[in-house]
Amino acid sequence: MPDTGVWTRKDLLGLEELSREEIEHILDTANGFKEISTRSIKKAPALRGKVVLNLFFEPSTRTKASFSLAAQRLSADLVDIVKESSSTVKGETLVDTGRNLEAMGVDIVIIRHQQAGAPALLARSLDACVVNAGDGTHEHPTQGLLDIFTMREKFGDLAGKKIALVGDITHSRVARSNIWGLRKLGAEVGLIGPKTLIPGAFKDLGVNIHHNLDEVLDHYDVFNILRIQMERQHKGLFPSVREYHHLYGIDAGRLARMKPDVVIMHPGPINRGIEISQEVADGENSVILRQVRNGLAVRMAVLVLVQSAKESHGG
Repeated sequence: MPDTGVWTRKDLLGLEELSREEIEHILDTANGFKEISTRSIKKAPALRGKVVLNLFFEPSTRTKASFSLAAQRLSADLVDIVKESSSTVKGETLVDTGRNLEAMGVDIVIIRHQQAGAPALLARSLDACVVNAGDGTHEHPTQGLLDIFTMREKFGDLAGKKIALVGDITHSRVARSNIWGLRKLGAEVGLIGPKTLIPGAFKDLGVNIHHNLDEVLDHYDVFNILRIQMERQHKGLFPSVREYHHLYGIDAGRLARMKPDVVIMHPGPINRGIEISQEVADGENSVILRQVRNGLAVRMAVLVLVQSAKESHGG
């Protein structure tokens, strides 16, 4: 196990509670894991003999696959459980589910849940490490970390860099994690979207809010474009998908008015032709696939750090 340095937490629940030093330590640790993916044998022994559990109560492709690959590349044993196959559908509480699984020897629980605070509840109840893979509209810390890691790869120091988050801020746990992490690293953060998708309370987080995308196209160094989360909306928050794309979609015309070296990001899944056009998503300014690759290294770092911290404190 590597030296945990400033990292002393057995759980990763969100970026709001982390210091700048803790965030940078995760990113530096992740940088060391990137080269594993270039080896002919993509394995490291850091978690050999440990059991990692994916406990997903919401659908996921990238996040679940990324955590699974991260655990396997660290030589851990992996168990996958989804909501439909868990005893919670029979009335068992989340805490009882977690305790029963821990009794079977699980060391790290990676949980995605529709209720904000579910990972924190589980972390208080288990000796095992708990990693938040997204809880309600609260946070998605590893997505925030991999986004920031990708930006830091491009720019180095993020202090003073101007980062825009575009779209459905109201329902986005990714936006919240990005805001907390980027602000702590000294970046200027702007939120862009219709008033119905950006609550005014976000101003309290020290961000700029814009409702006219075209007025700020040349101001930002990065545009991180968020998915319109149809499944989280219980009422129409904009007139139509066509109008949303007309006002906030990133296409070739808008890209041409941005800074020449602007970075285009998207946490996925992409609604092509709505938030972003195909030519921009696949273009030279896009780092969307790099985000996916970097996510593996970031999640490897997180798994190793939480387990190392637990062991160093007598876990």
